[in-house]
Order: sequence, then C-alpha cells, then structure tokens
Amino acid sequence: MANSKYEYVKKFEMDDKLPACNWIIVRIDGHKFHQFSDDHDFDKPNDENALNLMNSCAVSMVEHFPDIVFAYGVSDEYSKILSLSVSYFTSLYVIKWKDFFPHKGLKETPCFDGRIVLYPRAKIVRDYLSWRQVDCHINNQYNTCFWMLVKSGKTKKEAQERLKGTLAKDKNELLFQQFGINYDKLPDIFKKGSCVYKDTVEETLKPDNGGNPVKRQRQRVTVGHFNIIDDRFWDEQPNILREN
Repeated sequence: MANSKYEYVKKFEMDDKLPACNWIIVRIDGHKFHQFSDDHDFDKPNDENALNLMNSCAVSMVEHFPDIVFAYGVSDEYSKILSLSVSYFTSLYVIKWKDFFPHKGLKETPCFDGRIVLYPRAKIVRDYLSWRQVDCHINNQYNTCFWMLVKSGKTKKEAQERLKGTLAKDKNELLFQQFGINYDKLPDIFKKGSCVYKDTVEETLKPDNGGNPVKRQRQRVTVGHFNIIDDRFWDEQPNILREN
C-alpha cells in the first residue's frame, strides 16, 4: 500500500503498548461456555475430564511460552501471568478435545475471550489469585448443591429457590443430610481450581565412568490443586512471584 492514495488508512492503527514494570495477567474465559457445555452434556456440577482438558491446554502454553510463570484455572476460565495468545489456547482446546472426550464430537465451535490487567506489585497479583480461588469455592459449593437438587428431581427454578439466602454452612448441611456428601472431601480440583507452573526438579542421569550417578536440575511443568490464599504455597515456590 506504500505511496498510494489509500495509505492514509494506516493512521487509524494504534500501537498499543503495555507499560513496563508491571505484572501482566491475561485472563482467558470461555465465551458463552454454558451453552457449549450444555450441548455436550458435561457432567454436572463438575466434569473432571473437561477441567483436565483445560489444564492440558495450560500446560502446553506454559511449555510453549517461556515468559509464563504461573497459570490458575477454574471452571472454563484460565488466568495467565505474562503474555500469551487466546487464539493459541483455543487451538489447543480443539486439538486436545478428542483426547479427553473420544466419544463426543465437537458440535459447536468453542471460543474464548480475554482481557489484560496490569498489577504493579506481586502482592496485588496474589490478592487477584486469592480472589479467583475464593470465587472458585463459592461457585463450586453452590453448583454442587444446585445440580444435586436438579438430579434429585427438582426443577432448576425450584433448586434456585431452595438455595436462595443460604450460607456456606447451610449448603454443607444440605449436601450431607440429603445426599450424603461431605463437601470437604470432594476433589480439590473442584474446590480449589488448578495451578500450572514450572517447578525445578532433580533428575538422575546415567552413571559416569566411575559408576557415580549424575544428577542435574531441570524445569518441569507441574499441575496441582493447592491453597494459594495462604502463605505456604508461595513460601515453597518463591521464584514464581519474585520481584527484582
């Protein structure tokens, strides 16, 4: 388009740059994912295969993009620290679908939207992640009660009415008394979400000429379901949110 009368259109392009010295969070969220999941009859309230599909996509992204230091996922949402691409995540999701749902074809096109938020300090990043994990627990506890009521024969509206105004202890009591479910013993992947990060591990190679084992350290992408609100996880993984 150089040196043509149409070149003026380039003036409309904006060079969007993120300010330096910030922690960059890219939040990826399923777009109208409730419709997509309903169409494919994901298990309610949680489908472990669906969650592990999301985790697998996150692992591939952490492996592919060296600047990503931590990812936290819950439900159809994934939050990434440092730059990545929503389109790449979507492509991974489509490619990996058959690995987790071999007997269910894709009838709809999955899509994700994203947003970027800048936080100036690691403390605020931790508060952001704590907020997401608190939300994970609140939503999961409600959804577990809701879908157990629906599966027991109530309509969705009746289930909503039954849960209106209930506190956390009320929901725990409902689950235990009506369905024999101890909420505290449900899998952590449902209650706490998933953490994906690079951990340093020591591996043993072939022995040297003297028969001594040769060891070296390498980085391995780890998936876990931890309490990231308390200090313990961050004390054990100080390199994740290290500030210069």
